[in-house]
Amino acid sequence: MREIAPDEVSRLEECLRQLAEYHNEVSVNFKGCFPKKPVPESLAAFEEAVRSGKSKIAVIEEDGRVVGFSKTDRIGVEGHIDILIVLKEFRGKGYGKQLMDWAVDSLRQDGAVRIEIRVVDGNDAKAFYEKYGFRTVSEILRSDLK
Repeated sequence: MREIAPDEVSRLEECLRQLAEYHNEVSVNFKGCFPKKPVPESLAAFEEAVRSGKSKIAVIEEDGRVVGFSKTDRIGVEGHIDILIVLKEFRGKGYGKQLMDWAVDSLRQDGAVRIEIRVVDGNDAKAFYEKYGFRTVSEILRSDLK
């Protein structure tokens, strides 16, 4: 596992696409509309965030392929785990734990006193995050005006 440089962010595309497919599959509220931005726009935003120091991204690689990553952001004393994904065929190897440990430790070292992670409705990773002491503190209700 290692942190990546801004010019490596494009290597996250496969993971982002799989994450979008998963969210669209499991969440009755996101079916067909995740992510809000096209993947290339998200990658460009990630690259700028890493370049500016707002974000850090760590990857797990196998044979030169990114098989998982975690992206963290820090705003003031608040840390955010923006994304944590391990490609489906690589789960069960402890990669999620390694990425989560990195995210929590990295945010703590950067001075965060609280960490937030948002979980899409229907994502079974919620139980994984709860093992780290995360708990539901609010639910967001949304209505799309048509």
